[in-house]
Amino acid sequence: MTPGDPVQTHPRTPTLWTPPRGSDVEMVKVGPHWDVLRAPAEIGERALALLGDASGAVIADYGLMYWLIPTGHAQHWRGMAQVQALGAHGAEVTYVGVPPAHWRAGPRLHWRVPVGPDRYLIDAARLREALVRAIAAEPVEGATGR
Repeated sequence: MTPGDPVQTHPRTPTLWTPPRGSDVEMVKVGPHWDVLRAPAEIGERALALLGDASGAVIADYGLMYWLIPTGHAQHWRGMAQVQALGAHGAEVTYVGVPPAHWRAGPRLHWRVPVGPDRYLIDAARLREALVRAIAAEPVEGATGR
């Protein structure tokens, strides 16, 4: 994607980027291939349940989940509680640790939903809807359930 190209609005299959194939984590610059949305694992698991097979690839690392979204979409994620958007829109350069393709179990860094031929970037609007619903469903702190 070059400056002036339209922002990609639909998920695409992996053509320019694939997860590391070696045996170690690779630090990947956010922006050239994808942006990232980071959420606590509790919210992420609820969002995954809502998304079902519509989820894109997801990286998990202990208490956090990272969704890969189309480049340029992170800048539209202001103001959502507990979700942090990481993208090339800011002045800071951001990197995300990406596990090798075969790391599919945790709790350490792993692919919660691995990249595949039909699973790569998630539609940002669909993810936003799922995360809003997942946050709304979050248990209220101090609730006793009685």
